[in-house]
Amino acid sequence: MVEKSAPGSFWPSLYEPFRMMGSRLADWLSPAAEASQSGDSYRIAMELPGVGEDDVQVTVEDGVLQVKGEKKSEREEKGDTWYFSERQFGSFSRSFRLPSDADSAGVKAEMKDGVLTVTVPKKPEKKAAARVPITKG
Repeated sequence: MVEKSAPGSFWPSLYEPFRMMGSRLADWLSPAAEASQSGDSYRIAMELPGVGEDDVQVTVEDGVLQVKGEKKSEREEKGDTWYFSERQFGSFSRSFRLPSDADSAGVKAEMKDGVLTVTVPKKPEKKAAARVPITKG
């Protein structure tokens, strides 16, 4: 469900190590996600600890499912001395291209225990054309 492209040329240029730095940094800062499918639907689960339901937006447009949100910093210092902080705050956005058999009208999202689960049903399989018998009139 996620498309990634490989470098185009055989010989890398001088700027090649830096060309993909922005997308690698974005991947590192983006919430972790996993995609799977069952017989009748696709499922995307994304880890969003500390993010409230009201701070997440799920949209589907032109076959692309997008999850946007913001993890807000609520830091109140009352004489505590901070030695380090590894927590990440700020906006995030992840996009997933849906397969052609995904039914974007039936998308459902649920947030539980810091995990957003988006379920995308599959379109029903098209049945073969039924042959209509011709009777003599």
